[in-house]
Amino acid sequence: MPSVAARTIHSAALKQLIFFWPQVFGGRTPDLLTTKTAFITEAITRAGLTSSLSITSRELLRDIASEIEWAKVSQIAPEDYMEETKVRAERNRINTGQIAQVYEAYESLKRQERTIDFEDVLLLTTAMIEEEREVRERVHDQYRFFTIDEYQDVSPLQQRLINAWLGNRQEICVVGDPAQTIYSFAGATPVFLNNFTHRFPEAQVIRLTTGYRSTPEIISTANSVLRSGAMGQEIVALNPHGNKPEVTQYKDEASEVAGVVQSIIAMTSTGIAAQDIAVLARTNAQLNTLARACAAAQIPYQVRNNERFFERTDVRDFLKEIRRASVIPTEGVTWLDELRTISQPFISGESTDGITALMHLARELDADAAFTPKTLRTYLRELEDRAEQNNPPVMPVTTLATLHAAKGLEWEQVFLIGVNEGTLPTHESAVEEDRRLFYVGVTRARTHLALSYRQNPSRFLREAGLLTS
Repeated sequence: MPSVAARTIHSAALKQLIFFWPQVFGGRTPDLLTTKTAFITEAITRAGLTSSLSITSRELLRDIASEIEWAKVSQIAPEDYMEETKVRAERNRINTGQIAQVYEAYESLKRQERTIDFEDVLLLTTAMIEEEREVRERVHDQYRFFTIDEYQDVSPLQQRLINAWLGNRQEICVVGDPAQTIYSFAGATPVFLNNFTHRFPEAQVIRLTTGYRSTPEIISTANSVLRSGAMGQEIVALNPHGNKPEVTQYKDEASEVAGVVQSIIAMTSTGIAAQDIAVLARTNAQLNTLARACAAAQIPYQVRNNERFFERTDVRDFLKEIRRASVIPTEGVTWLDELRTISQPFISGESTDGITALMHLARELDADAAFTPKTLRTYLRELEDRAEQNNPPVMPVTTLATLHAAKGLEWEQVFLIGVNEGTLPTHESAVEEDRRLFYVGVTRARTHLALSYRQNPSRFLREAGLLTS
């Protein structure tokens, strides 16, 4: 019996593109750009914008990369970018004309270097299936039934690829929650989920309304958020009752961070496992402040933010060193000792949680009898597989995460900080999406939810019934 293929949309598309490339395009498959940073830096230089766009700012480069990704999955060409962004609710911190110039230079550079990015993978695979009858027939013969999770996060380009895979058939099952659409900045839209029964009138709709994660008190808070935004089906809690969510006001960010750090110390001193605790925030800047405070208090932590783990500079540099060392045979030294030596220069900087997580994974693998042969090369293959699946290693420590990065995860104890007007929501045009983001944050907690704000509390606290005045 043929096996079931379980892949991300990107990895499935890449596999098909590599397989059919020689037949359709000829020659070798172009190199795949796994991170855009270097190319965007060069594109800024070629566009003559280095005086106004700092090529040393990781945050700015990340923002430009996100904007280019949004444009590409929304199927917007560089020449159409400025016009399309005029009607977009999302406010841009960077001049749209400059982004359009960088976008055009970036695409030109990729063509020159014969390189494609992940958005190109989707576009090329889609076009290949749409335009090549033999490819289309082979794909349709191989894959008949489709199940797609997190369907509310599908972009227009991904939907176009799904349509190409499906053809005129109706064997498709989708799972999604419109209340958790929080990636519109990346091109995601709930339109395809909301219109699913219009496209497939005979579709059977199964509503999942039982909450197995959180206490009734936390679920009640989440339901209040749903009602205030008319966002969808309310949830019925199955778990025993617990404490009501706590709300604390602080005078400023420093006192808020100090209060959360002291609460974490108090929790772990009573026997609560560090890995059961998470602090969630709207922005990376909030996490950076918190991370410094945790380090000063000697609280072990790991950061999950909007930057993909395997695209972090320290992680990529570490993998380069492992790759270099893996081709050089060594005698009398275990692979784990060799890895410890490689890691030394990387664990003395300010941000070391990524390398620490990779070393923790290495120790776990070394103790696993199924991990064989025990070599750097085997470890490298494991990391490459994880990178393709966007599956970063985790450690038994406290998690500091952005609300976007926390989606799909859960913890016993959750602190949601910075629930202020101007932060959550960031501005009026973002209220609807930030309300969904707040809902996602609330529903990450199993038994204990603590929310905090400074000065001007967010409207979401009142909508959730957590503030009366």
